[in-house]
Amino acid sequence: MSEKFFAPCPRGLEPLLAEDLAACGATEIREAPGGAQFAGSWETCYRVNLESRIASRVLWRVARGPYSSEDDVYRLALGVDWPALFAVERRLRVYVTAIKSPLKSLEFITLRVKDAVCDRFRDACGIRPNVDTARPEVRPHLFLTADTATLYLDTSGEPLWARGHKIAKVEAPVKENLAAGILRLIGWQPGTPLIDPMCGSGTFLIEAAQMSLGDAPGLSREPGEFGFERLRNFDAALWHGLCRAAAARRETAPKTLPIWGSDVSADAVARARQNLAHAGLDELVEVRQSDILELHAPAGVAAGVLIANPPYGERLGEVEELAAFYPRLGDALKRHFAGWRCWFFSGDTALPKLIRLQAKRRIPLYNGPLECRLYLFPMVAGGNR
Repeated sequence: MSEKFFAPCPRGLEPLLAEDLAACGATEIREAPGGAQFAGSWETCYRVNLESRIASRVLWRVARGPYSSEDDVYRLALGVDWPALFAVERRLRVYVTAIKSPLKSLEFITLRVKDAVCDRFRDACGIRPNVDTARPEVRPHLFLTADTATLYLDTSGEPLWARGHKIAKVEAPVKENLAAGILRLIGWQPGTPLIDPMCGSGTFLIEAAQMSLGDAPGLSREPGEFGFERLRNFDAALWHGLCRAAAARRETAPKTLPIWGSDVSADAVARARQNLAHAGLDELVEVRQSDILELHAPAGVAAGVLIANPPYGERLGEVEELAAFYPRLGDALKRHFAGWRCWFFSGDTALPKLIRLQAKRRIPLYNGPLECRLYLFPMVAGGNR
């Protein structure tokens, strides 16, 4: 039996998400800003949760209808047989997002949806589920357009970019699904030398290593953490079979991978190593402390891909520092990484001008709400201005 789903993703990665959905058996795939609709069986839903590196979560559509008031939305939610979908003991949190909705208060409509769910339980079994905004087990989502209300149940639980293997974090990281999408957008393939000279907590390194080994990202999660495992229709045998098949596809790990990371911060290097160790990848990926201006390409590696998410100035002092730093960076890359394709992901639109190199490609992407660009600078020794 085919169900309807929606999978959000970072804006700019919708075509890659559609590729993931098709690979998992989805049909009727329709890209939308920030995600894609699709149809599929519960096996498809489980596989997207388990295997997609791009999806942020998978939402199961349970109701849809027109509305013009809060009462219309309440009646739509009350019409869903929630007790048939999950047990009253499950802790609940309702999420609401809207685009061009005429309703004044999303907080009030959130309460109305919560009341409808709880009223349906009270009418069916005499008690109401508890609300838990910190650690919900079941997450109804309401999405409002100008005239249509759509209700979903979240099948993912925690967002899918939270792979479960990062325990040491640094400020303002690139989320894992965005990092995986960037690696695909820049054309990196497993086996191609890759270096992240501003590796922070190691997000690009871990994603690249797992892609090299054929790891399904959902295998990193503990049992019971997916939202669909808390629904009444959960098919444990099907899910465990998919997990076993994904684990069997994992490549035998070599002694090392051609993946390197570095950072000028000793604390960031320590965190990246800790995260790699937690993911079981610390012996495969080398990370060391180094200033990017002094860093050389790995010995004996004539060409490869450099990917970095450099800082960008938000205060005047930072802007002035970067204005002095970027020209030196351009010169260092030409000296030390001739023959390499150097990609920078940044929200700083002045980066190409400051680095004094000609960007061969500029790919628009979003990091959360922040509009960014992915810049390609092919390094040619001597002149590339």
